[in-house]
Amino acid sequence: MLTRRTDLQLERDALGRFLPWQIAFMVYLAALALAGAMVLNATMARWNKGISGVLTVQIAPLEENAQKEKKRIKAALEVLGSTPGVIHAESIGDDEIMALLEPWLGSLGVAGDLPLPHLIDVELEDGANLDMADLSRRLEAAAPGASIDDHRIWLKKLIRLMETVKGLAVLVVALVCLVTVGTVAFTTRTGLAIHQDAIEVLHHIGAQDSYIAKQFASRVLVLGLKGGGFGLAMAVASLLGVGSLASRMETGVLPAISLSALHWAALIALPLAVAMVAMLTARMTVTRSLNKMM
Repeated sequence: MLTRRTDLQLERDALGRFLPWQIAFMVYLAALALAGAMVLNATMARWNKGISGVLTVQIAPLEENAQKEKKRIKAALEVLGSTPGVIHAESIGDDEIMALLEPWLGSLGVAGDLPLPHLIDVELEDGANLDMADLSRRLEAAAPGASIDDHRIWLKKLIRLMETVKGLAVLVVALVCLVTVGTVAFTTRTGLAIHQDAIEVLHHIGAQDSYIAKQFASRVLVLGLKGGGFGLAMAVASLLGVGSLASRMETGVLPAISLSALHWAALIALPLAVAMVAMLTARMTVTRSLNKMM
C-alpha cells in the first residue's frame, strides 16, 4: 500500500497541506479522551476493591470523661462483633485520624485541639448484606452518638458519575472517528475533481479503478501516519505534564493518576488505527466516485 509509484501528482494537492494537521488534531483529542477513560476505569476498579467491603462507624464526641468515652467505644465494638457478616472491627486511634486529616488541614499539632469523633473501621464478608437500619438502632442504643458511614452508598453514586464521564470520553473518540471519515471523504473527492482529466487518461490506457483508488489510499495512509504521530506526541506531552502536576499534589488529595503498559500500547496504536480508517475511507470514496463517473 505504501507504494512510491504514482501516476497522479497528489503531493501537490491541498490534501497534503491540510489533512495531516486535521488528523493530528483529531488524534490529540481522541488520545486525551481515551487516556481519561482508561484512568477512570482503573480508578473505579481500585476504589471498588478497596471500599466495597468496609464500613466506618463514627461516634460523636460528648461532654463526658475519657472513661465513659471508652465504654461507648467498647459497647459499639461488642455490637459490631455480634453482627453477622462483620469479619473485624477495630477502633482507629487519634494519631491515625490526624494522619488522615493532614492532607486537607495540614499539621495541627496536638489532636486534643480538635473535637475529633471516634472512628471504628469495620471489615465485612464478601457479599455481606447487612440491615443498616437495624444496625444503626443497635449502635445508637449501645453507644449514644454512634452513626454508620456506609461507603457503598457514595461509592455507587461516584461510580455512576465516573461511568457517565467515561461514556462521554468514548463518545468523543467515536465522534473523532466520524469527523475523520468525513474530512477524508471530502478531501478525497476534491482530489478526484482536481485530477479528473488525468484519471480519464489512465482509464483510456487501461488503468483499473482499484489501481487509481490504491494511489489515493496510499497517499492518505502516509499523511494519516504523519499527522497521527504528531497528534500522539502532543497528547503524550500533555499527559506527562498533567501527571507531573498531579504527582506534586499532597498524597491523599487526588487518586493515583497513572497508565499501565497496556494503556500506553492502546494509545500508541491509536494513530495507526486512525490512519487505517482514513486509508479505507479514501479507497471506498474513490471507488464509489469512479463508479458514478463511468
